[in-house]
Amino acid sequence: MTALTAYAGLFAVAFIAATILPAQSEVALVGLLLSGQFSPWLLIAVASAGNILGSCVNWLVGGFAERFRDRKWFPVSPRALDKAQGWYHRYGRWSLLLSWVPVIGDPLTVAAGFLREPFWSFLILVSIAKTARYLLLVFGAMGVMSSVV
Repeated sequence: MTALTAYAGLFAVAFIAATILPAQSEVALVGLLLSGQFSPWLLIAVASAGNILGSCVNWLVGGFAERFRDRKWFPVSPRALDKAQGWYHRYGRWSLLLSWVPVIGDPLTVAAGFLREPFWSFLILVSIAKTARYLLLVFGAMGVMSSVV
């Protein structure tokens, strides 16, 4: 496997993992890290970039979907939307710091677009959350590796 292929694959998995599609970027990242062939810093940067970009797609989808909220076929009920809006307004943009959390993170990024969170505040908070997760993962894995060796 060439380095370019490995990094491109990591980017793709991290991107997909940030959308509502199921994928595990953490497994790919740790696997590449454990191989010892790749820079931990570059792995963090590539995984973060892919994951952040995937969240930006979620934000765009949420913003696009908002215009269809009154249609009968819309998959979320008006009551559920009102509840989500109330929750988001209560906790606000700071809830985006949880965008890395499995199960709730991806819907949060869609909700931010749906509820018209400004893109720049969205991008900053999601970037902090996603990058911090990968930093902790890599340095945690490196700590485990050094204690085993």
